[in-house]
Amino acid sequence: MLQGSNLACVRGDRRLFKDVNFTLEAGTLMQVHGPNGSGKTSLLRILCGLSNPALGEITWNGTGIRTLGYEYLSNLTYIGHLSGTKDDLTVLENIRISSALAGMQITEAQARKALAYMGLKGRELLPAKVLSQGQRRRVALARLLVCKTKLWILDEPLAALDVMAVKLIQRLLERHLADEGMVIMTTHQDIEVTTFSKVNLKLA
Repeated sequence: MLQGSNLACVRGDRRLFKDVNFTLEAGTLMQVHGPNGSGKTSLLRILCGLSNPALGEITWNGTGIRTLGYEYLSNLTYIGHLSGTKDDLTVLENIRISSALAGMQITEAQARKALAYMGLKGRELLPAKVLSQGQRRRVALARLLVCKTKLWILDEPLAALDVMAVKLIQRLLERHLADEGMVIMTTHQDIEVTTFSKVNLKLA
């Protein structure tokens, strides 16, 4: 279980949000809403341990994430709003290296299977620089198919995706939640994910 208690975020002399509270249990999706500049990305980065809240505490199964350190991070996969692909690496190299950097070594066969699911079969050996923005996003999201983490934190995962790709991600999220995974995401697009509990968190 992930809990946020009285979280606040300040950037420079501006307070983005305060008094943010939530509880996220297994099989639950939390969708973070709010206008541009309300602190959605900042909140996700705080939940990933990439930055500290100005106030408040985040706990994982009752213990602060700063105390847990890697024990918490090893349960988490974060995909930011940028694709993070490296132009001069092939599609195959990108998913294998990004997985390795996240602490998970995957085989070429595993990588190819994930890329095929994301509609990238036949493009595995292309350099990322020749891909469209939507294809780059598919490469980044393919990592969700090979990670074994319980908590997924996704910043605008549907950005630049076409209708077919959105449906692929929808099914992937549904499967993760059915396996008692947990998802926190921001998105400006509508997505219908069934068989789960949902929490809506609104930032002013």
